[in-house]
Amino acid sequence: MQPTPSRAATIPPLQAPRQPAPAKRWTRGIAFMLTLAAAQAFAQTSGGAAASPSPGASGVQAPGTGEVYDLLIGTYTGGGKSEGIYVYRFDTGNGELTRVASAQTVNPSYLVVSRDRNYVYAVNELPGDNGPASQRGGVSAFRFDRASGQLSFLNRVSADGNDPCYLAISPDGKYLLAANYSVAANPGGSFAVFPLAGDGHVGASVLTVHHEGSGPVKGRQDNSHVHSTVFSPDGKYLFAQDLGVDKLYGYRYTPDGSRGLFGPTEARYTPIKAGAGPRHLIFDASGRHAYLTTELNASVTVFDYADGKLTETQSLPMTAPGFKGKIGGGALHLSPDGRFLYATNRGDVNELVAFSVNPANGHLKLLKRYSTLGKTPREFAIEPGGRWLVVGNQESDSAVFFRRDPETGELASDPKRLSIGSPVDFKFVSPS
Repeated sequence: MQPTPSRAATIPPLQAPRQPAPAKRWTRGIAFMLTLAAAQAFAQTSGGAAASPSPGASGVQAPGTGEVYDLLIGTYTGGGKSEGIYVYRFDTGNGELTRVASAQTVNPSYLVVSRDRNYVYAVNELPGDNGPASQRGGVSAFRFDRASGQLSFLNRVSADGNDPCYLAISPDGKYLLAANYSVAANPGGSFAVFPLAGDGHVGASVLTVHHEGSGPVKGRQDNSHVHSTVFSPDGKYLFAQDLGVDKLYGYRYTPDGSRGLFGPTEARYTPIKAGAGPRHLIFDASGRHAYLTTELNASVTVFDYADGKLTETQSLPMTAPGFKGKIGGGALHLSPDGRFLYATNRGDVNELVAFSVNPANGHLKLLKRYSTLGKTPREFAIEPGGRWLVVGNQESDSAVFFRRDPETGELASDPKRLSIGSPVDFKFVSPS
């Protein structure tokens, strides 16, 4: 019998959708498409509270407990066994979870929280494998009441592409960007740019950027697949990680319009090893180093960063030598103090891989591989105090909470487990 967190609500399991079918190739070059209005809006409602909140405000430290944070969980909803986004109160002292709310929305597989923590944005990853290829995905906006943990639906717009899988907010808070893994009508991935209103509503896209090209892995790199869009720490550049063409595209961000909202850098892109499949990129707190997961060969690559330029300095495999099964690099995150980096490896591996970080040059050293105790770990999160790490096993309907030693980076061998349908993304929301 598997242990479960005290007072945790159990959500029926859900069968996760398969990887989206690749799109077809299209014309050469990079096309910038200005759209004036969103496509058809989709009906959506927010769910009510599933359980009463814990006494006291979120984040208040009660006697005998740790800090309490709101934990938002995004899921896949195909099959009807998951509602969408779930909100839990998480006590870092004992790992206790209390479900407080849910919001109904389709396939919210990636979430982002506004800097003032008053709004939450979610992709609606459509069509996946179950819808018509012509169906566009969506981006949904919610108001977040941190006192009660409730999410209230605001609006939804077309993602101007298929299978949106990542969101980012511009450093000035003016725009929301969505990475579209594929585009049916114009084959190849894209990213779309949406204006954000002061009341949290998301507007129709004002810019859609398409990439062209392919890679050597048939069936996975037949065309462009944008998997993430990440702003540089200095706020001047955007990097779009394209799994299909093995490139990190670089764009200048000039919101004053002097050079267009987003324009290619002189180098245009940073090439990645052919067949690697770049997925997610993060920067360290110093802004001098960046880290990338590659999905198709399951590696972590280290870069030096300066003024819009990424220079590769190291690449390490996630998988143990001699492993012959399926692999799939996923998410990566640094510990709050920046001393450790973790990454997920899916396929037949289903591991979290821990590395130590050399503070002098940002290079990584392998520490240990940990089973996620489930199948297909995609995203994970480390709570702000660094004492817990939660990872979602998408295809075994579980979220596993590991105690973490902030000094050594070690994960404890007796994790807590939450049963939840197709968990994908996790965001801890600090109350202060």
